[in-house]
Amino acid sequence: MLKIGSFLCVVALLIGSSAVIGLASDDLRSEFKRPGEVPFPEENPFSEAKAYLGKVLFFDPRLSGDDTMSCATCHNPSFGWEDGLALGKGMNGNMLGRHSQTIFDLAWGELFFWDGRAETLEEQALGPIDSGEEMNQRVPELLQELNAIEGYKPLLRAAFNTDTFNEEIIGKAIATFERTIVSPRTAFDDWVDGDEAAISASAKRGFQLFTGKANCAECHDGWAFTDSSFHDIGLESEDKGRGQFLKDADFNHSFKTPGLREISIRAPYMHNGSLKTLREVVEHYNDGFIQRPTLSDDMFRLNLSEQEIDDIVSFMKTLDSDPKRELISLPVMPQ
Repeated sequence: MLKIGSFLCVVALLIGSSAVIGLASDDLRSEFKRPGEVPFPEENPFSEAKAYLGKVLFFDPRLSGDDTMSCATCHNPSFGWEDGLALGKGMNGNMLGRHSQTIFDLAWGELFFWDGRAETLEEQALGPIDSGEEMNQRVPELLQELNAIEGYKPLLRAAFNTDTFNEEIIGKAIATFERTIVSPRTAFDDWVDGDEAAISASAKRGFQLFTGKANCAECHDGWAFTDSSFHDIGLESEDKGRGQFLKDADFNHSFKTPGLREISIRAPYMHNGSLKTLREVVEHYNDGFIQRPTLSDDMFRLNLSEQEIDDIVSFMKTLDSDPKRELISLPVMPQ
């Protein structure tokens, strides 16, 4: 297991109406503790060599059909491992149908992509490469190209004790790297760890609303603020989401709940990038959604005041880390 820091303790802080507003119960506090280790599956355990090979592959544009796109094209660390666009762009600038998702905290994920069509992170890692709309690189051609690059051979030997790529190695290496991309500590973590001054009174009120009246934590729960499940939240969209993948109308318009860490730098929002600001997101949940048979039971009009909306946005911003923090270093491409 890869250590990422000690578990957070949590302090109950409710003192008065104008004083510090804190966590409501022991059960609620435990929901937001940061984990102490990154989980890796037994069939693909962590190693530094494997993670580094995966990092190089992630940033290598030669994984695309015309050698112009890498995984990082749509998952840029400067945009919270997204791309800053409403909808992703594939080969030759082809507009894709959905917003690029962050790779933060995927080690704790269960099903992957907006519609959950990949059961493992290893499968997810290979999906965009082989997609004609995205990176448009067929696996046999990719293996031939990568195996001709001498500079990859020492990395392969260190990670997998072989000189030759195969499809499984590519998936395992990239997935291992992706599991190391863990969202950093934030002011919110400092607050639940007992630092009263870490977040504002508005943010503390926003947390109470988030976990109470606004019902946000029903789906955005746990330390990464996602239930890793699928819901129809009433967005106007022709995309049937998980229902299309499962060929089951009961899941129409259902999409995976995104985590909320580093949320401010991941705009725009939703599976179709239709909401530009966090305030628009809260307003959507307040009373902006459309009614239909598949709408989640957790969606109902919240009757939030303008101040309450401001407070929820203030809270969500405490899930952002220091914008001046050092980002990931870029690898040198093997030749």
